Amino acid sequence: MEEEIVEERFYTIPLSKAWLVPPNKRAPKAIRIIRDFIKRHMKLEAKREGEEEEEAEPKRLIISNEVNEMVWRRGIEKPPRKIRVRAARDKDGNVTVYLAEGD
Repeated sequence: MEEEIVEERFYTIPLSKAWLVPPNKRAPKAIRIIRDFIKRHMKLEAKREGEEEEEAEPKRLIISNEVNEMVWRRGIEKPPRKIRVRAARDKDGNVTVYLAEGD
């Protein structure tokens, strides 16, 4: 099911802002931080106002189970302070986020 990878980048994503929310909301906040970081850095943002809408299927962001399990490993209250990930874009423009090798 692995598609042809067009672009691949490695990022260390700081998750310290997840610790500013109440303890029972930290892991979900960390996942949102990862999603927003990858959207910004891999340029998955929606078109700005005033620009023409394309009829093509929207690009997707997929966070792998291993990244999700790494964030949730110590429970909802104690996500990691940072995480090293590999973001891969396929030929359709979809981006999948994996844990960086060796982590």
